[in-house]
Order: sequence, then C-alpha cells, then structure tokens
Amino acid sequence: MPRTSRFRALLVAAAACAAAAGGCAGDPGAGQPASSGVACTPTSPSAEDAFARERAPDSESITLARAIADRWIAEHPAESLSWDWGEGTVMLSLVELYRVTQHAPYRDYYRRYIDRHLEYGYEITTSDRCPPAMAALALHEETCAAPYAKVVDDVLRYLYEEARRTEQGGINHLGVSPLFEPTLWVDSLFMFGNVLVRAGERSGEARPLDEFSNQFQIFASLLQDEPGLFLHAYDWAAPQDPGVYWARGNAWVTAAGYEYLRVRAARGERDGAVAGVLERQVAAVLGAQDQDSGLWWTIMKRPGEIYLETSATALFAVGLARGLRHGFLDASVRPAIDRAMAGVRSRIEEDAAGRPVVTGISGPTTVGKLEDYAAVELRDDLSYGVGAVILALVETSGL
Repeated sequence: MPRTSRFRALLVAAAACAAAAGGCAGDPGAGQPASSGVACTPTSPSAEDAFARERAPDSESITLARAIADRWIAEHPAESLSWDWGEGTVMLSLVELYRVTQHAPYRDYYRRYIDRHLEYGYEITTSDRCPPAMAALALHEETCAAPYAKVVDDVLRYLYEEARRTEQGGINHLGVSPLFEPTLWVDSLFMFGNVLVRAGERSGEARPLDEFSNQFQIFASLLQDEPGLFLHAYDWAAPQDPGVYWARGNAWVTAAGYEYLRVRAARGERDGAVAGVLERQVAAVLGAQDQDSGLWWTIMKRPGEIYLETSATALFAVGLARGLRHGFLDASVRPAIDRAMAGVRSRIEEDAAGRPVVTGISGPTTVGKLEDYAAVELRDDLSYGVGAVILALVETSGL
C-alpha cells in the first residue's frame, strides 16, 4: 500500500477508536507501544480526572481560555500550520484544555494537525521540531494508534541517537546541522524537555526523565548566571552582551522544570539538583517582576529599556503555578502569580467580532546583543503566545 494510503487507513482507524466507547483493541495500531515496549490501553480524559477537577472547569479562567482557543481555531485551519515549536506550543495548550473540558473540537483540531503531517511528512532535526510530538503523545494515549506512537519514538530516537551534542553532553539546539558547532539555547529545555517528561510519565520508564535531568543540569551549569537567571545561549557564534537575560527563555525553563519535578514526585522520587536550580531562578524571577503591571520585561533586570511582554509572563505564571500546586513553592509566590495573570488579562483585547485576541507578544527571537532584542517587534495572535496564555489560564485555574 502506498505510504499516504497506509497512513490514511491507520488514521481513519484511530479516529474511529477515539469515538468508540471502551477503545478498539482490534483496530490497526491499537495496543502498540509508545516509547516503552508496554501494551497500550486507550484512555480518554474525563471530568472525573483529578486534573480536570482541580482546574475548575466552570471557572472564569477556563471560560476565557476556551474563548481564546475557539477564536484561534476559527482563524487558523489546523491543516495550514507548519511543524514547528510555535504551533507545537498551541497544540500542547489545546491538549491541556481538552483534558479539563473534554470539548471534542479541541482534540479534533490537534488530531487534524498531526494527521496532516503524518500524511505529508515531518522532520525531527532540531529542538524546535520536537513540540508537536506532545499532541501525538496525547492522541496515542487516547487511541493507541501506532502512527502517533511513531512520532514520539522519532523524537526520542533523535534526542538519544541523532542530535549532535556539546562536549559536556548537552543536546545541540540546532540538532543535526553541521553548519555550526553544537550550541545550547535555553529554549531547548522546553522544546524537547516536555516530550521527555511526558513520555517518561506515560511509559513509566526512567530513561526519558533521567535524560531531562541530565540535560537540565548541563544547561544550568553553562547558562545559569550569578543572579540565578539563564543566559540565552552557550557557545553561539554571534556575540552576546553580558547580563542580558531573555524573559521568554527563562520562562520556558520555569515551566518545563516544574513539570518535570511534578512527574518525579508522582513517582515518589525527587531531584534535588533540578529543584535547587529552579529555587535560585525563581528567587530572581520574582525580584524582576514589574509590580505595577504584573508583567516581566522582555530583558529581565533592565526595567524600562525595551518593553513588557506577554508570552514570558504567561509562561512564568505556568511554572510558578505548577510549583505552588505541587508543593515545590510555598504560598509566598501566590501574589506574583495573581499579578502575572492580571497582566496577562490586560493584554487580551477584542477583535471586531468581540472575540479575545492575545496581544503584546514578542516575535521569534534569536541570540544576540541587547540592541537585537530591542529590534524584535511586539505582535498579536502569535501561536506560541496564544498557547502560553491558554496554558497559564488552565494551570492557574482552581489554585
């Protein structure tokens, strides 16, 4: 059977499985391993799940998250989106929102996105190509269809075997590219880190979690500066100004780090090294928040020099809320979370149809000098900014 026809057949079976009560053990792809070698049992989100109950599905925050998601879906057909980190971030946010609401159009949207790329192809060649696998992992959990498991396995194989590494063993942000020497970018801890953490949680295997811990510690040893904040990159060809701490990069770390500690704790384990790095970072993060707006400056510890930014603020709220919810942070961080969410809400405006639009998102940002960060324009309705805000609304709801 031709490749595209084979995928269509498997994906039709997966769709039928998702709709069927009790799963579809006899369908193509059912019962296949997802990065683990253990049998798969289809599992769908439920209103009775602790995740959903704890996040107050009827809250104002979830209502707003749904309105933002509904507008995004209406404006951005799933089949038109590329296989990249921004799109992967918004898909992850819809995965989490679906877990709370069980609103099928959210699942159908990220399923159409993944199915389109399964049919026409995708590449896992850099850290930024890993995030879409989070949606594939969720779809495999619900359907046990083998094509979704393969996406996750492709990412893990890339991380374990294919990506180039620094001499310390850090995974190269640019993956397999031979054009530059291996370099670490702080973004990677979220981009590939989430896949490692959720794959480890789903499979019960130690290897993905151990790999995340190892990478986190390598990145911290090379990027965490004296104030506790992370620099953008290590061993990059372009010059960087000292003392420049990019907010969204730091926020990726906070969000991914506490997600990892959550999974460790659920296994009855702890990781003191990662927790210690995050404690140092959080102390500096809290000190850098703008007290009036609740937002963070796009370059931290340099107030007023560039601009306050939405996506970093939302991601800091995600990380701080996870730390508080799961007992890694105490109630002293609650005012910062509340201020952050007030700041995020201040950046949500209505379009001509009265639908919410996320504004004030800094554009894609490469490593550079202070003037380069200043040159990045603020924009509206960018995928990763929308995803960050939905994640923040979900994670802070019900606290």
